[in-house]
Amino acid sequence: QVQLVESGGGEVQAGGSLRLSCAASGRTFDNYAMGWFRQAPGKEREFVATISASGGTTGYKDSVKGRFTISRDNAEDRAYLQMNSLKPEDTAVYFCAAGSNIWPSQAWRYYVYWGQGTQVTVSS
Repeated sequence: QVQLVESGGGEVQAGGSLRLSCAASGRTFDNYAMGWFRQAPGKEREFVATISASGGTTGYKDSVKGRFTISRDNAEDRAYLQMNSLKPEDTAVYFCAAGSNIWPSQAWRYYVYWGQGTQVTVSS
C-alpha cells in the first residue's frame, strides 16, 4: 500500500507560479514512477507529467512543456510539480499518483495509488 498526500495548491493570478508537493508513505518510494494528473470541472482527468523511479526520465503534456517541471526527492519520499507561467486553463484539481513499476507513463490506468488532490485556481 502507498499513501499519497498532495499539498501546495491555491489561487494565483495568470502568470504566477505554484509548487505542488506529493508526500508518499507505505512502500519504498524509489521502486515506482510518479505522475501528476489534473481534472477540471466537467472534464475528464488528464495527464500532466510523469517521472521515472530514478528521476532520470520525464514526460509532459504538450500544453505544459516549458512551464511545468516534475521532480522527485527519493531521500525525502516526495514528488513535486513546479508550475510557472500559469494560465486560467490550468485551473483544476491536481492529483499525484504512484505507478505500478519504475517506468514513467502518461496512461492513468498504469497508476495504482492516487492522492486526494489539491485545488489549483488561476484567475485572469
